Amino acid sequence: MIAQFFDFKVENKYNIYMSNKQMRDEETQRIIQELEGVVGLPGDVVEFGCYRGETSVLLAEALSNTPDKWLWLYDSFEGLPQKQKEDVSATGTLFRAGALKASKDAVLREFRKRRLPEPAIRKGWFEDLRAEDLPEAICFALLDGDFYSSIASSLQLVAPKIVYGGIIMVHDYKNPALPGSSRAVMDFYRNNRDLFRLTVASGMARLERLSP
Repeated sequence: MIAQFFDFKVENKYNIYMSNKQMRDEETQRIIQELEGVVGLPGDVVEFGCYRGETSVLLAEALSNTPDKWLWLYDSFEGLPQKQKEDVSATGTLFRAGALKASKDAVLREFRKRRLPEPAIRKGWFEDLRAEDLPEAICFALLDGDFYSSIASSLQLVAPKIVYGGIIMVHDYKNPALPGSSRAVMDFYRNNRDLFRLTVASGMARLERLSP
């Protein structure tokens, strides 16, 4: 059974993070709150599907007081991949191969505008990435690949590196226009329910690494 996290008001300090056009304010608040809850754990922070970097800079700002942690960003910078049958939705016709294309330079501009340290950026389709392209340990992962193949691939890459108590947040879990996201999460969870606890927070999947 999947637990539901009821939404609640977040402290006023999170208002500084609300300049994010990629996600709803409620989602941004939840992501930053979840990140701040695990910064005391070992491991770095990763984002799969950084697009133009608007969410990425918010992650970096939340890490500003933890210089021992590094932010790693991953994107094809070629837009969305081809849809699979798991991605088909009558309300998702605008999401097609090549859509949402951005550039590494656009991401870096966001960081330079805010005078933030540049993150580690890896370009490539997620299915082509290897374990060595990721940090050795991860305390927080944000997955925003939209389609089934992207979410499934990033989950397989990230899961073995999540430390005990670490969190994976998957965007668009409850988005009917992008059903591949929830299907990839459920396929993953069915095979890993002994390792992760799945809950739903602000419409996103929240996977917490269980202790042995």
